[in-house]
Amino acid sequence: MSTDAQTELPLPFPELSGDLPLLPARMVNEYQYCPRLAYLEWVQGEWAESSDTVEGRYAHRRVDKASGKLPAVGELEESERVHARSITLSSNRLGLIAKLDLIEGEGSQVTPVDYKRGKRPHVPKGAYDPERVQLCVQGLILEEHGYECAEGVLYFVESRERVRVVFDAELRALTRNAIDGLRLVAAGGRIPPPLEDSPKCPRCSLVGICLPDEVNHFRKPDLSPRPMTVSRDEALPLYVQARGAKVAKKGETLEISVDDQATQTARLVEVSQLVLMGQVYVTTPTLHELMSREIPVSWHSFGGWFMGHTIGTGHKNVEVRTAQYRASFDEQACLRLAKGLVAAKVQNQRTLLRRNWKVEQMPDSMVDGFQADLRLVSRAQSIGELLGAEGMAAARYFGSFAAMIGRRDDGTLAFDFQKRNRRPPADPVNALLSYAYSLLVRAWTVALTAVGFDAYRGFYHQPRYGRPALALDMMEPFRPLIGDSAVIQAMNNGEVRPSDFINVAGSVALTDDGRRRFIGTFERRMAQEVTHPLFGYRLSYRRLLELQSRLLARHLLGELADYPNFTTR
Repeated sequence: MSTDAQTELPLPFPELSGDLPLLPARMVNEYQYCPRLAYLEWVQGEWAESSDTVEGRYAHRRVDKASGKLPAVGELEESERVHARSITLSSNRLGLIAKLDLIEGEGSQVTPVDYKRGKRPHVPKGAYDPERVQLCVQGLILEEHGYECAEGVLYFVESRERVRVVFDAELRALTRNAIDGLRLVAAGGRIPPPLEDSPKCPRCSLVGICLPDEVNHFRKPDLSPRPMTVSRDEALPLYVQARGAKVAKKGETLEISVDDQATQTARLVEVSQLVLMGQVYVTTPTLHELMSREIPVSWHSFGGWFMGHTIGTGHKNVEVRTAQYRASFDEQACLRLAKGLVAAKVQNQRTLLRRNWKVEQMPDSMVDGFQADLRLVSRAQSIGELLGAEGMAAARYFGSFAAMIGRRDDGTLAFDFQKRNRRPPADPVNALLSYAYSLLVRAWTVALTAVGFDAYRGFYHQPRYGRPALALDMMEPFRPLIGDSAVIQAMNNGEVRPSDFINVAGSVALTDDGRRRFIGTFERRMAQEVTHPLFGYRLSYRRLLELQSRLLARHLLGELADYPNFTTR
C-alpha cells in the first residue's frame, strides 16, 4: 500500500478528569478562526470589547432569555415537539460545554439553531468554517445526551436568513481536530504565532492585545505594521480633588457633589479611571459599578502622593505574572532590562534638552557628556554600577534643566532652579517635577495592572513595601518625555505661575488652583500624539503606555528577543 493512500488517524485529547475545565463551544470557533485568538481568550483570560461584540450581544438579547425545557430522551414521546431557548449542555467525555441559543425538533431528533449577527456570507458552504464548527460542537454534545442530531441551522439576524449545516463526516472531522488542537495548545502552554498580514486582524477585538503586526515586525523587519492597534482615547481619567467631595453613581453617570450640592457629572462610558485627591468619599454602589466595568480608582494624598488603586478581581493572565516573577529573580535578565530602560531615559533627556534649550545652542560638551554616560550604562556589570551611571547622567541633565525654563523681559528666570531635590521639594520647579512623577507612576501602575503585571515587582527598582517598582522601572524613559515636558510647558506657557505655590515648613507645594491647572497640562501631554520610531504609526502617549506594557509582556513570554524601548528624536 502506498503512503499516498494512507489516511490521517485522529489523536483525540483524553477524557477530562480532575479539575480541568470544560472547553466552551465558542472557544472552538475562535481556534478555528485563529489559534492565537483562542489562546489569548481561553488560556490568558484576555478580553476586549468592540462594536462587533456589542452587536453580537444585542443580537442574542432574545435567545439569551431561557424558555421551554429540554427533556431527557427517555421522557420524550415519539412525536413530541421540542422548542427550548438558552439551554446549557456539557459532555465530560468530549470535554465540552455549550450554551445553545435554540433547540428545535420532534421526539429524539433535534436541530440546534445558533444566532449570528450580520448577514449570511455568500460562500460555497453557506457559512464560514468557524461558525460551522461551533454549530457541530453543539450537535456532538446533543448526541452525547442521547439525541439524534444530523444537522444544525445558522440564523443570521441582519439578513434574517437560515443556513442549513449538515453534520457530515468532513465537518465532524474538522470539528474534532479543532477541539483536540485547542486542548493540546492550551496544555502546551505556548502561545501560537500571530497571523501574518491577515485580513482577519483589523476587525478582531483583541488586535491591540495580540499585536500581530508588531510581533511579526521584529521577526521580519520588512513587514510594516498596520496601525490596527491604535485606538482613539474615547474615555479619559476623571480627577476629583475638592475637599469633602462625594462620588456617587446615578444611572449611567458619576455625580460629584460637595456639601450635598451636585457640582459635576461624568458619563461612565467616558471615564477610563477615577483619580481621587485627598479626602474624597466614594459610595459602595459606585465602587461595585466601577469594578464591574474594570475602571480603576487611584487614591492620592491631597498633596499628590500616589497611595494605591482599587480594581476588581484583577487580570486573569497568570502567565504574564509568572514570566515577570521568573525574570525578576534572574540577575542577568534584570540587568539587561534595566540597562535598556536607563539608556532610553538618558537619550530622551538629551533630546528634551536639545528641543527646549533657551540659551543659544546646546554646547557640544553637553552632547559628548551624554555619549559618555551612555557608554557607562552599556558597560555596567551590575545594578549598582548602573545606578552610578544613571546618577551621573541625571546630574548632567538637571544641572542644565534651567536652560529650558523661559525668561522674563529683564532676562531673569520665571522660575528659579538650582538642583533636583525631592523630600521635601524646596522650590516650585521641584514641587512640579515631584507632582508630575506622581501622576506618571499612577498612569503606569494602572497600565501595567490592566495588562496583567504585578506593578510592585520590578527589575531595576528593588521591591519595597508599598512601592510600585515595575511602574517606576517603566516610567524611566518617559520621565523626560511626559513628566518633565509637562512641567516645562506649564511654566513656559504661564499655565502655572509662581503665585500657585505655598511654602510650609521648608516644603513647597501647589495650591488647589495650581494643581488643577497642572493636571490639565499633564493630561494634554498624555493625549498628545507621537510617531512610534519602530512601527511608524502615530498614537497618543496614553495609548503608548499600554502598547509598551504589552511589548514587555511579549518579551517576557519569549515572543520578542528584547524589550523595545521607546526613544524619540
